[in-house]
Amino acid sequence: MKRVVVTGVGALSPLGHDWKTVEAALRARQNAVQVMEPWKAYEGLNTRLGAPALPFELPPSAYSRKTTRTMGRVALMATRASELALQDAGLLGSPLVKSGKMGIAYGSSAGTPENMGDFGKMITHKTTEGITATTYLRMMSHTAAVNIGVFFGVTGRIITTSSACTSGSQGIGYAYEAIKLGRQVAMLAGGAEELDATGAAVFDTLFATSTKHNEAPHQSPRPFHAERDGLVLGEGACTLVLEELEHAKARGATIHAELLGYGTNSDGRHVTQPNADTMAEAMRLALEDAGVPASAIPYVNAHGTATDTGDVAESAATRTVFGEKVAISSLKSYMGHTLGACGALEAWMTIQMMRSDWFAPTLHLTADSVDPKCAPLDYVVGEGRALQTDLVMSNNFAFGGINTSLIFRRWP
Repeated sequence: MKRVVVTGVGALSPLGHDWKTVEAALRARQNAVQVMEPWKAYEGLNTRLGAPALPFELPPSAYSRKTTRTMGRVALMATRASELALQDAGLLGSPLVKSGKMGIAYGSSAGTPENMGDFGKMITHKTTEGITATTYLRMMSHTAAVNIGVFFGVTGRIITTSSACTSGSQGIGYAYEAIKLGRQVAMLAGGAEELDATGAAVFDTLFATSTKHNEAPHQSPRPFHAERDGLVLGEGACTLVLEELEHAKARGATIHAELLGYGTNSDGRHVTQPNADTMAEAMRLALEDAGVPASAIPYVNAHGTATDTGDVAESAATRTVFGEKVAISSLKSYMGHTLGACGALEAWMTIQMMRSDWFAPTLHLTADSVDPKCAPLDYVVGEGRALQTDLVMSNNFAFGGINTSLIFRRWP
């Protein structure tokens, strides 16, 4: 089996697009949630909160009308994040990209909602007006992966992951397995999502969105808090360049971390009600794959959505595997739930926190405000946690009962 390392990262997020900016936001303990004024126009939509990605630039020389005509916002973010990742890895323009030895494993919950609406109008108004040759290419669930491939001329395998909240982490996991088994030398892996009122409506109908803080956006979301009232949607994109270790070493690549283990499974029970038992099993699968005991991992980055049943089930699963002393926190308290992007963004930030020997707290949470229904764990609060460790875990759990767990090791 091949060893797999992270040699490049590119990200667009509500907190910033580079680690220096993101870390500053985390240490300042301020989130990126804001009132989404346009959403007030939608009758029946209860939540008004969202966390858009910070503005980003697209170099006009590369992102012309011709090269972007099949891209909605989600594909644009995914492609730009991938370009930044290749640049970080020293592979932008490398023959490896088009050689067939590099592939893509990437996902989003869906394509661009605006273009889905175009087909909705067709059904409602019985006309194809507004539908063009590129409408479907922008709305299809695999738009991010396909557009990345076309933009960079990638001819290796493409694995498209559209599994809601685990789209990004499954992308990383499947890319890892492709390299580990020797099928590819390198992979672009991750996920993306664009923020839209239709996404908020999905969770609104499930009574899963935050509504109590519509006039005080920075007070939400509140993962694991006794007074949490639901999730806040965010957006962004994150691409990791995963590479076979010996190939990375031979070309003198900078190595950010080693991806040591991956576990994934499904609840097989209910579409929206999480199952703590299978969540715990996904973590055990990752530990088994990594060949390390649970006691070797002192920090777990939680999925931590601030939903009622989700936080309770996840905390119970984490306690089952690790006991009460494992440190845990949720980055969604800062940037909301970025859906298809969260698995990749949170994995990247978890790697960077490990390298910084400091782990961000869960915003709004105190030792006294943890929901008593949540299992007892070492919830990171206050100023964060100074902690030196060589191993970390990042978990994500999606509607549909899809569970993922990733383990990263510090590179010396």
